Parts: sequence; C-alpha cells; structure tokens
Amino acid sequence: MNERASDGVLAAIRATPASIRYLLGGMLLNQLGAFVQSFLLLYLVHRGVSAELAGVGLVAYAVGAIIGSALGGELAHRLGTRVTIGLAMAASGPLVALIPLLSGPGTFWLVVLDVGLAGLVTQAYRPAASVMLAELMPEKFQVMSFSMMRIALNAGAAGAALLATVFIAVNWDLLFYVDGATAVLYSLLAFSLLPNVVAPPEEEPAPGETASRGSAYGVLARDGRFLMYLAAVFIGTLVYAQYTVALPLKIVADGLSTDLYSFVLATSGIVLITCELKITSYIVKWPPSLAVFLGHVVFGLAFLGWGLSSGNAAVVIISAALFTGGLMMSGPTMFARPAKVPARYRPATSASPVRSPDWPRRSGRFSACWPGRRWAPCSSRC
Repeated sequence: MNERASDGVLAAIRATPASIRYLLGGMLLNQLGAFVQSFLLLYLVHRGVSAELAGVGLVAYAVGAIIGSALGGELAHRLGTRVTIGLAMAASGPLVALIPLLSGPGTFWLVVLDVGLAGLVTQAYRPAASVMLAELMPEKFQVMSFSMMRIALNAGAAGAALLATVFIAVNWDLLFYVDGATAVLYSLLAFSLLPNVVAPPEEEPAPGETASRGSAYGVLARDGRFLMYLAAVFIGTLVYAQYTVALPLKIVADGLSTDLYSFVLATSGIVLITCELKITSYIVKWPPSLAVFLGHVVFGLAFLGWGLSSGNAAVVIISAALFTGGLMMSGPTMFARPAKVPARYRPATSASPVRSPDWPRRSGRFSACWPGRRWAPCSSRC
C-alpha cells in the first residue's frame, strides 16, 4: 500500500476504534435534536420577545457554553470521559425541556437563567469528546478524526434542520422537548458504550520541564503561540456566531420564510457531510497556517454574500455552501491544534486508572475496552 492510500479517508475509517465510532454516533444522535442554539432566537421572537431581548437569551447560552467548556475539561481530568459526557447530557435534557415551560409572560429572566445553565452543561461534554479523539485515534489520523467529529455534528444538524420545519409547523415547543429527549438518550448510550479515559495519578515532567499538572493552566497562559491560537479562535467565533444570531433575523427582516434558515442549515450540513473527509485528506498536506488562512478567506466571502443578498434566496444558499467550504478548510486543523500540546496539559493522558506497572505502551498512550472489562493496549481489538 502506498503512503497516500495509507493516510487516506478509507485508512482513517478503518483505523477508527469502536469506542470512537460509538462516540461519534452518540454525537450525531444528540445533534439531531440540538435546536437551542439554532432556533432559540426565532423561538423567543415567536413567543413575543423583542429581537434585542431574544439576543440576550442567546448570549446567556454562549456564556454558559464558555464556562461549561472549561468545567468540562476539569471534569474530564478528574472523573474521566464517559462520566463527564454522561453527566453533562443527563443534566442537559431536563434544562432544555424546561425552556417552553418558562417562556410565558413575565418569566423571561427565568428563561435566560435556564438557557445559560443549559449551555453550560450541554457544552461540558465537548472537552471529554475531544480527549477521546486525541487519545484513542492514531496520531497521524487526529486531524481526520476531528473532521469525522464535525461530520457527525453536521449530519445531525442537517437532519435537525429538516426536522425543525416539521416540528415548527406542529408546535414550536416540540423543538425543545425533542432536544431534551435526545440529550438523555445520549447520556444512557455514553454510560453503556463509552470507555472512561482518565488521567493517571501522576506524571513525570518532560526533560527540561518542571511544571506540575496543577500548574498546567499557568503554563498554557505563558505560551504565547497558544494564546495567539486562542485569540484567533475567539475572533473567528465572534464572526461564526452571526450564523445563528444575525442571519436568521436578516432572513426574516428580508421577508423570507423561516424555512429558508432551516434549508441553510441543511445545506451546510449536507455539503460538509459529503465533502469534508476528502477535502481534509488534501488539507492535511498543507502548512497549517495556509489551511487556516485560506479557510477564513472563503468563510468571510460567505458573510459578504449574506450581507449583500437583499432577500435573494439563491444568494443565501450559495453563501451557505461557501461558508461550509471555509469551515472545511480551516476547522479540522484548528480544532486538532490542542491535541498537539504536551500530553500532561490535556485533561487526560491515560485510559486506565488501574493499569499495572508493566502494561504494554504504544505511542505513549493507553486505550480502554468496554466498560467493566479488562483494559487492553491500543493494538488490541475491543
């Protein structure tokens, strides 16, 4: 087998452990009901809340998500990936399902509080999922594995967008009841099928380094290149957020149906599902800075198209395809970047809390089999 074939899409799929397949399947299922971030703004406007106040609700979700991401990383380190994902999704379900019940007259700030908590627990599972990808996938397929994760998320998002048109026609409240149900189901699947990747009791620092795990945040805070990476992600996210904030409001303001926004979400998901793995197989051969730069250029052109669309549905859809193209070029490289930091600064660096001292080691990592069964080295089939 030549080098290109051994590093291609099919090779990455064949190298994907069963535990990662279960993880991605659960993420797809959960995303099929993930309506809060995409439709909360339109829902609150539908319930009579002004666009300005509805935006406050979305901000609350975003703030909760920021806190939840940091909390999720710490929980993944202390409790392990399976426990973190299971608990986060179990808490997310009831909080999301409460949104319609709290959306009556005079209860707006209760909705904001509930949405903020929902954002916190919903996003707390993401660091644990990223840890599993970084630890259990072969290193040469790490960027590809993050593409797989994005495909799972966007396949679910595409299905969710189509389901949303049906639910909205029946009852807007169904969006959040279904969202809560899929979160609880994901929790049950996580506890049943995922391994619990946890950090070892202690680690020796690398040669020339003296920092302990307890000072990991301090070490990263002094890493100028990593801070620049975080700044770039922050700026990019500010722009990306307009996809769920400004775009749906602009579509409605231009006199177009809310169904068009569902179609935009579905178009983005379908383009990403069908193209990302193949595009990523080429992108990984580029310098990371080039992939990220060109991706954001294409990403920016999409927002320019939406700004100039003036009620033209075709331009909105074409811009959605451009938007997705930019994400496919830059996203996998950017989101795989934290997996490159020294292992002990990630939330988890070992799959087994009870391994024996002479346990086989492969590429500096361990892998876990089914919950409740003996731990096996990465080379074993689970």
